[in-house]
Amino acid sequence: MMKKSISASKASLVLFLCQMIFALDVPLDSKLLEELSQPPTITQQSPKDYIVDPRENIVIQCEAKGKPPPSFSWTRNGTHFDIDKDAQVTMKPNSGTLVINIMNGGKAEAYEGVYQCTARNERGAAISNNIVIRPSRSPLWTKEKLEPNQVREGDSLVLHCRPPVGLPPPIIFWMDNAFQRLPQSERVSQGLNGDLYFSNVQPEDTREDYICYARFNHTQTIQQKQPISVKVFSMDSLNDTIAANLSDTDIYGVKPVTERQPILLTPTGSTSTKVELRGNVLLLECIAAGLPTPVIRWIKEGGELPANRTFFENFKKTLKIIDVSEADSGNYKCIARNILGSAHHVISVTVKAAPYWITAPRNLVLSPGEDGTLICRANGNPKPNISWLANGVPIAIAPEDPSRKVDGDTIIFSHVQERSSAVYQCNASNEYGYLLANAFVNVLAEPPRILTPANKLYQVIADSPALLDCAYFGSPKPEIEWFKGVKGSILRGDEYVFHDNGTLEIPVAQKDSTGTYTCVARNELGKIQNEVRLEVKDPTMIIKQPEYKVIQRYGQVSFECIIKHDFTLLPTVIWLKDNDELPDDERFLVGKDNLTIMNVTDKDDGTYTCIVNTTLDSVSASAVLTVVAAPPTPAIIYAQPNPPFDLELTGQLERSVELSWIPGDENNSPITNFVIEYEDGLHEPGVWHYQTEVPGTQTTVQLKLSPYVNYSFRVIAVNEIGRSQPSEPSEQYLTKSANPDENPSNVQGIGSEPDNLVITWESLKGFQSNGPGLQYKVSWRQKDVDDEWTSVIVANVSKYIVSGTPTFVPYEIKVQALNDLGYAPEPSEVIGHSGEDLPMVAPGNVQVHVINSTLAKVHWDPVPLKTVRGHLQGYKVYYWKVQSLSRRSRRHVEKKILTFRGNKTFGMLPGLEPFSSYKLNVRVVNGKGEGPASPDKVFKTPEGVPSSPSFLKITNPTLDSLTLEWGSPTHPNGVLTSYILKFQPINNTHELGPLVEIRIPANESSLILKNLNYSTRYKFYFNAQTSVGSGSQITEEAVTIMDEAMASRQVDIATQGWFIGLMCAVALLILILLIVCFIRRNKGGKYPVKEKEDAHADPEIQPMKEDDGTFGEYSDAEDHKPLKKGSRTPSDRTVKKEDSDDSLVDYGEGVNGQFNEDGSFIGQYSGKKEKEPAEGNESSEAPSPVNAMNSFV
Repeated sequence: MMKKSISASKASLVLFLCQMIFALDVPLDSKLLEELSQPPTITQQSPKDYIVDPRENIVIQCEAKGKPPPSFSWTRNGTHFDIDKDAQVTMKPNSGTLVINIMNGGKAEAYEGVYQCTARNERGAAISNNIVIRPSRSPLWTKEKLEPNQVREGDSLVLHCRPPVGLPPPIIFWMDNAFQRLPQSERVSQGLNGDLYFSNVQPEDTREDYICYARFNHTQTIQQKQPISVKVFSMDSLNDTIAANLSDTDIYGVKPVTERQPILLTPTGSTSTKVELRGNVLLLECIAAGLPTPVIRWIKEGGELPANRTFFENFKKTLKIIDVSEADSGNYKCIARNILGSAHHVISVTVKAAPYWITAPRNLVLSPGEDGTLICRANGNPKPNISWLANGVPIAIAPEDPSRKVDGDTIIFSHVQERSSAVYQCNASNEYGYLLANAFVNVLAEPPRILTPANKLYQVIADSPALLDCAYFGSPKPEIEWFKGVKGSILRGDEYVFHDNGTLEIPVAQKDSTGTYTCVARNELGKIQNEVRLEVKDPTMIIKQPEYKVIQRYGQVSFECIIKHDFTLLPTVIWLKDNDELPDDERFLVGKDNLTIMNVTDKDDGTYTCIVNTTLDSVSASAVLTVVAAPPTPAIIYAQPNPPFDLELTGQLERSVELSWIPGDENNSPITNFVIEYEDGLHEPGVWHYQTEVPGTQTTVQLKLSPYVNYSFRVIAVNEIGRSQPSEPSEQYLTKSANPDENPSNVQGIGSEPDNLVITWESLKGFQSNGPGLQYKVSWRQKDVDDEWTSVIVANVSKYIVSGTPTFVPYEIKVQALNDLGYAPEPSEVIGHSGEDLPMVAPGNVQVHVINSTLAKVHWDPVPLKTVRGHLQGYKVYYWKVQSLSRRSRRHVEKKILTFRGNKTFGMLPGLEPFSSYKLNVRVVNGKGEGPASPDKVFKTPEGVPSSPSFLKITNPTLDSLTLEWGSPTHPNGVLTSYILKFQPINNTHELGPLVEIRIPANESSLILKNLNYSTRYKFYFNAQTSVGSGSQITEEAVTIMDEAMASRQVDIATQGWFIGLMCAVALLILILLIVCFIRRNKGGKYPVKEKEDAHADPEIQPMKEDDGTFGEYSDAEDHKPLKKGSRTPSDRTVKKEDSDDSLVDYGEGVNGQFNEDGSFIGQYSGKKEKEPAEGNESSEAPSPVNAMNSFV
């Protein structure tokens, strides 16, 4: 009884599922749809986010169908919208579309809001999406005063657009006063925000008409920003003018443009984040400054950029990935690089998703008493919330229906009745959007109807499929039966295929399939039948095809195309040349069954195709026409040879036969060779294989044969024109069977389990069997054991499995072919192994030698080979950090694995963290896997130098004090012993003062520095120490505040007229002195360069003065650059020459300076003593009067 109840429950479940699966489909038959009742369906609606033109009427679409036709109503901002009370709003007849009249005095802003349309009839109500109406906006640019941009050659520049906020956002582009787009390149380009970026400016960038335009497509308007002026300063022209009048020794040349390594203009910082929605286009941008212009490269950390969806735009500054998905989340790095270095930025991309359908609910047509389901499944990130409505009302407050049960994303209907008809709405929503779908449940009770026209005629070609339609509808779903003839029996059997849509398929229609077929549809409400007719026609064939032709120029040629077709079908014949229409030329004459070409020319050379079409089928055949030059009279026609004939077989032996033939006409082109082919009528009938070929002077050949082959031969003649047609086949010759001549190849023995041996081989092919009954004798025995061979004979397969073998032992294996006549020669033996098992023991005597704080060496003893139980592949070392000895805090254990191939017994463990406790173990590995682990070995790494302090902040500046606060290093790498603070003042010319060093206890986190100079900038260098040494330092700068009285005095002096006059007088005196120097020079005087260099050695390489500890003079009055990284004062109080901030190397000139006409070196600025020849353009620049003035000041 228990079994019966289980079977009954299973049957009920299957019946329920079948009923759900086979819910009715309503055919798209216009007449049927007009007769059946149907709930409303929304067919057209405006987009969810609808931006309208405020100058035009607003049209909000809502179209729906249903039976009876639905009525329409609207809500606005969640409440009923009474259109009758607003004279500006009308609804189109027989439609729900609203028209809001703006052009007759209405204002679009007054109709902003959220609209929703409802279509209702007696069977339910469907609702539209929430349609958000917003008028577009294209505001004017706010007026602003734009200062001219004055920038030095080689520097970067950003021209900001800052367009007005419009709806939708405008399209940005840059043009000049002549309305020409500004050229863009790797150096100059527009960013995604509309700004214009210059990686480095050049003199040709100087112009006064950089104009940003904003185009608002919705209103077809363009707004223009005020022109922006850019002036690029270059000293080249000024140097050229002065150099014509002044001596090279009297003035210093302007420094060449400084090359700079890349820095990122956008985005800023080292990292940023980006959130994009699934299915959208992801745009990531990196624009860099630098000289030479940096090149941008993009990578995805830990993965590859998606193929076929990744594009680079804006000279590779923009990475574009279309149709993004959650798999595209990750870190994307842009790298800007030039010859001086690189900069990078990491953008962390997170792909979220608005709801998207997995299974949208579908309309359901049921019969009374049937069951069904509506399923609404959506996905998104975050997971969307699913809610149901019935006729536009939340289902929780909708009228109850006893046939309906809501189960999450599914509504289950049981034993429905006609009153169960309704429209259900599924809403899937998350923070990024929503989906709304209408699906109706329509309960119908209808007798069967057949929609296929009566007595419809179907015509097909013999041996092709025939499909006879019987489109139907009924509720409940009718059953369909087919009969042949009016009183024929029901059709069944494999020769027919019955489709669910009622169609009868005859897969291979024959002539006797012609006749009348009757389709019967019945359900519990009635029965109906319909007749159709089938006619099977003979296929169209080309019984004489066009043949290859070689014709002399100016001759005449004909191609035949004779056809056979069903007499009831009317064929049409079309000729093509090279798959195109025939030339429009009266020389081409198309007859009933041929094509004739008169007066042939070279252009007629090609392929000609005859195509025969009927209403049911189409066939074609092609031939090539070769046009050759006309020979001297008499004309000689060249063509491929005629086929050989009279093939004869003589001297038949078991393994050979002699074939002879008579050549056909060579057609004025000597036969170069004969090709002999054979057919094996026993194994591959109808397939011809190449056998051999002989010279054209030979008409007999001795052919080698194989046993057990039914041979036929044919011969093909070849000349320079081409190949002949094959000859007629020779008589057949069946060779006798014989033992196999060879054994299978590629024999292997590899175990798949610890207790088996899998023997495989490549089977013999085709007639290699030499006879019927091909089999294989498989033999094996354990190697190095005095065992007898074990053999088994298997059928024509390629694998045999030996079970019950010991684990991983060597076996001798051989496979021998045999057939009904006997065995092949004795096969060679191969060595295989039975299956591997996991190793049994762990490596012993594991020792660890710590080399330094980040590297250790591990040793172990090899395991005995017998315990490996497989092919030794190597050893794996598992190691992991237990804890940091400085923090005594445990963390998540992340095991690392290193694999050492072969029988290696030691290895290096790199990348360890200093001052930490580690564990490791070692395992042996074979082809099956890993063996047991050795006991965990504990080792510790010694202390290392710490990382830099996590931060350094300088606060509370006063006249003579500063407060320093810092954070301990992120990675102390040992026990901190102290902090080292070094600081020194920096004057207005960026000279460094004396360096002061302070040691601070490790437990301190702040310090107040007192007795400092007021209004002075200080540079601080701060690092931590362990017993091993000092870690990397962190730097910071700060300024003490200025005394208010002194500040006011400074301002007063600087603004006095007498002070300005004094400065002008000094400048005038310097100019007079320069003129005197040049006059003396022109009179033949020598400028004492050597003495001047000795007297005024380069201030950058002079030691500090011993008496007061101050620095030697340093002047950089032209650039006033901040100190470069690495330009620090060393502890021996000497400024190293290679650290000079102003060396010519930093400016791209290497060790070369400028020279006078007489070869003397202008060495004051660089301190050079040696004379070197000038190189390139860099040393030929005219000296700059600005630097000359600086040298005298």
